[in-house]
Amino acid sequence: MSDRRAAIVEGSIPRTLVGLALPLVAQNVVRVAQQVVDTFWLGRLGETAVAAVGLTIPVLGVCFALLVTPFVGTQILVSQRVGADDDAGAHRMVVHGFVLALLVGALVGGAVFLGAAPVVRLVGAGPDVAPLAALYLAVVGLGLPLAGASDAIEAGFVGRGDSRASLWINVATVAVNVVLDPILIFGVGPIRGMGVRGAALATVGGYAAGLSLALALALGPRMHLARRHLSLTAADFRDLLSVGAPITGRQVVSQSVRVLLVGVVALAGGAPGLAAYTIGARVASVAVLPSRGLGQAAQSMVGQNVGADRPDRARRTTRVGVVVAAGSLACLGAAQWLVPAPVARLFVPSLAGDGLSLTVQYLTILAYGYPAIGAVDALLAGFNGASRTRTSFVADLLKYWVVRLPVAALALPATASASLLGVTVAPGLDLGMPAVFWAVTGSNVVAAVGVGAYYASAVRGGLFVDAAADVETAADDDGSADPTD
Repeated sequence: MSDRRAAIVEGSIPRTLVGLALPLVAQNVVRVAQQVVDTFWLGRLGETAVAAVGLTIPVLGVCFALLVTPFVGTQILVSQRVGADDDAGAHRMVVHGFVLALLVGALVGGAVFLGAAPVVRLVGAGPDVAPLAALYLAVVGLGLPLAGASDAIEAGFVGRGDSRASLWINVATVAVNVVLDPILIFGVGPIRGMGVRGAALATVGGYAAGLSLALALALGPRMHLARRHLSLTAADFRDLLSVGAPITGRQVVSQSVRVLLVGVVALAGGAPGLAAYTIGARVASVAVLPSRGLGQAAQSMVGQNVGADRPDRARRTTRVGVVVAAGSLACLGAAQWLVPAPVARLFVPSLAGDGLSLTVQYLTILAYGYPAIGAVDALLAGFNGASRTRTSFVADLLKYWVVRLPVAALALPATASASLLGVTVAPGLDLGMPAVFWAVTGSNVVAAVGVGAYYASAVRGGLFVDAAADVETAADDDGSADPTD
């Protein structure tokens, strides 16, 4: 038994969970830093360049949602097989995830490359922004197979309990991107500056660097991936799709509603409302980094304990995850509630007037829902680790489409409606931006209560016991566990 597996299935749950989560939190911080640096260099080109790249964010969000299937499927299934002491099966699952990510990335990237121009027009690009946005999107689209393949290997490391390898892969990706940005955007020596195209190529270069390091680590002593693990089976691909596809659905659900909410906010709050909503979203994306890292760590720990036939520890891991994630976000929320104005000005120093007033209101309301976000992340990690990923999909479907969007639509004037991507939001009750703010926080709290109640019922019904039995049955059917691997 490896030291990492021993700690996960036998050691202190709080200490192991936090130790596994810290590198994942750090890698999320690194990714946020990359976005800041990218915006800094693009800002030197002017507002049009920043707007063009910013317009591609929701499109790329949907693209990466499609790549979530091999990522999540690999992490969960690798963790379960490692827990079952089936290293050979875990290695083969990494290979299957890698191949599936390459295929999905190639299909999505090819579609993006060929359809970049109409796509950016569909999301509202004007004639001044559309050409640059299409150029950036097309070039980055070509790098999606590299990004997806790198993520799949990274997921294999996280599933094994080696989150530090995942951190280093992300550091390599971001570091190369950051170094290449000014060189390819503005040019250095014989290298001609390429503007927005250079920014896109720098991003693809970062993907290539991350994949190179991921392969080196996987083929080296960190994972010992070898030629004997290259056999592909339809059954393993089906398992990946079964576990990972619902999380892709979950991502698409959340991304689509976020696009619609921007339309609602634009009609209900104008420029000040958009500023408040955007700043609040950015602040929240930073605040939830600890919760996201803890959720990923708990997912791997639950998966390994399920594979090791330790349903009791899987249940305790989820419980500890809820306490730590909700507690850490409660502390962050309290700080945000106490000083919302300085937090707002930290992101936009020049903010004033109605924009500042609405932002302070939104940050205050957001803070009430932070503990709920942490609790949901940990609870869904428990379901995911037990291969019940459909629960995550249904939870977000209800959270966004049944609660958040309808309540937010009440902010619309009684004579207006928003129509985006073929979806029309009916006229509201003219409740203004507070309806949007409370829709976000209220949906988070409702999700925590609903998922918590369902989790309690599922545990009483044998959630982790049944999952452990399923893993054991699959291992018996496969007959491939190789303790000498």
